[in-house]
Amino acid sequence: MVSGRRAVAEAVRAGIASEVLIGSAAKRTQGLRAVLDAAADRGLPVRTVPRETLDALADEHQDVVARLRNLPEDLSERELAMFPFAPDAVVVMLDGITDPQNLGAAARSAEAAGAAMLVTRTRRAADVTPAAIRASAGALAHLPHARVANIARAIERLQGTGFWVVGLDETADMTVYDDHCPPGRVAVVIGAEGEGMARLTRERCDHVLSLPMHGRVGSLNASASLAAVLYAYVVPSRG
Repeated sequence: MVSGRRAVAEAVRAGIASEVLIGSAAKRTQGLRAVLDAAADRGLPVRTVPRETLDALADEHQDVVARLRNLPEDLSERELAMFPFAPDAVVVMLDGITDPQNLGAAARSAEAAGAAMLVTRTRRAADVTPAAIRASAGALAHLPHARVANIARAIERLQGTGFWVVGLDETADMTVYDDHCPPGRVAVVIGAEGEGMARLTRERCDHVLSLPMHGRVGSLNASASLAAVLYAYVVPSRG
């Protein structure tokens, strides 16, 4: 299941929804119209049900729930070296993000910035759950996703296909404003909150940068940090 109007609309557009359930008392807002239009375009069945039915399926549903087919199959570490990346492709790598909400928010930022792929760990990392899909506003339905056992080794595979890899670390001396993102393929690595990137991951990066903090808060969460580095550092270099 996936719930919420935006997440359901994106799941329908991505072709992974099999049925849409609408609460009988749902208000006909623009968000709901987007869901209904997407379902009509796909020829997808829409069923009106009592709100109690939706309550039993999801906690936060905004009167809309979709039943999902299987999500697109995850890519393996070996497939990274064979993926048809564009010459200026951007890849986002999450090293140990364990919160599904953070995973979803990071995927949303990555997809909005035009990333070609999301790479996450298979162990001690968040899985693609309904909560993650909802937090991603459906981005996880669109973004190719590779799950790997070892992020450092995955970085090496990407480097072998021409990627320049930058890691984000709050202890780095240089900030995103002190350096220019190079042209060509770029991968951005974000570590877990508190722990940051694993040591081997950090050592494998071509460059490590930090985000300058001018307020009283010492750091941002992983998804906010990713959005900042993508739009302050990577996207401007893409014209």
